[in-house]
Amino acid sequence: MLNRIDEIQGMGLHLDLVLRKIQKAYLLAFDKLGVDVTIEQWVILYQIHQLGKKASQSNIVKSNFRNRATTSRVIGGLERKGWITKTRFEGDQKRFKLALTPDGQHLLDLTLPSAIQLRKLAVKNIDPSEFEIFLKVLDQMGDNYEES
Repeated sequence: MLNRIDEIQGMGLHLDLVLRKIQKAYLLAFDKLGVDVTIEQWVILYQIHQLGKKASQSNIVKSNFRNRATTSRVIGGLERKGWITKTRFEGDQKRFKLALTPDGQHLLDLTLPSAIQLRKLAVKNIDPSEFEIFLKVLDQMGDNYEES
């Protein structure tokens, strides 16, 4: 397919195709586990897990590549589902502190092994040096658009 990139309306279409395949694989894996979670929700749950006691809504907004309103909406949905709690940091009433509930932690414990397997599948048969070049090229492409 890469050799036909100009014939199929450019790289955006190709990137979108690959992204859709990745998203489909994750959603199928979550569905097989009986978990009703979107990819956006799962990513935020995972970020909260990684940040631990330092998890704040502002940290998630900065690292999530989504706008503040979209991220707030997803966080509100996670709270309504009972997967996270949203409180204020002690001594800092401006920032929201996010934490996984036991149900949220259970969901993450259930889905993380599948996510790890899917990450490994993504780089299967790809030489690490080629993958580094791939990431470098993607970063440069993104930088090119930010410069314009």
